[in-house]
Amino acid sequence: MNVLRRVSRMKAAQEAAGFLFASYLKLVKRTNRSIVEPPDAYARMDPLLPVILAMWHGQHFMVPLALRPRDRATSLVSRSSDGELNAIVLRHLGIDAVRGSGARGRNFLEKGGVVAFEGLLKALAEGKTVGLTADVPKIARVCGKGVVTLAQLSGRPIVPIAIVTSRRIDFKSWDRASLGLPFGRSAVVAGEPIQVAAEADDAAREAARRAVEGELDRVHERAYALVGARDPGARLRAPDAASRGAPA
Repeated sequence: MNVLRRVSRMKAAQEAAGFLFASYLKLVKRTNRSIVEPPDAYARMDPLLPVILAMWHGQHFMVPLALRPRDRATSLVSRSSDGELNAIVLRHLGIDAVRGSGARGRNFLEKGGVVAFEGLLKALAEGKTVGLTADVPKIARVCGKGVVTLAQLSGRPIVPIAIVTSRRIDFKSWDRASLGLPFGRSAVVAGEPIQVAAEADDAAREAARRAVEGELDRVHERAYALVGARDPGARLRAPDAASRGAPA
């Protein structure tokens, strides 16, 4: 019984923390004057829906704020304890969660990658926009193959996206995560849609992967510039990192 009580209390604490953090993110969105680039980004995206919103890992706190109330969305969330909290936050923001993690080698199956991938395909087939980090796990700013494979099998375009606030906390984490603060300016920058043909071969998939990587770098640099700052993660990619691309 003591164990059950502790588990129940832990879940209650997670629910409370998730609700509070989601409320905080809503406050950040309401109190920041937003710039969208291009100005007609949402109008351009509407005919393409549902899309795959790709982000660098450090943007996972902020990108949900780029969604509109009417947008139906699902996000890939890890199966870790931190992922449980993230899933609660997303629920309070009106976003569904598919649980699983990308990985390299044999760990891909162990981390629920296949099940999660099927869940993302199902969400897209149901007309929901899917959001996921494009990085190879724990290798910042290197786009993996997973987002490209998802686009190829679903037939949906990838839209790289970044959102940055002028007042924020930039963490010194492996992904240089950023958390916006209230009462400033925000910039939402959407990249050019990237399609991956169903018949794409290895060379075409690699070209798409590099295109996603390049557009993500560009939109991040531009979003930071719009709020008068520099992207703290711009130099994270190692010179030989592209050769380490793996399912994300």
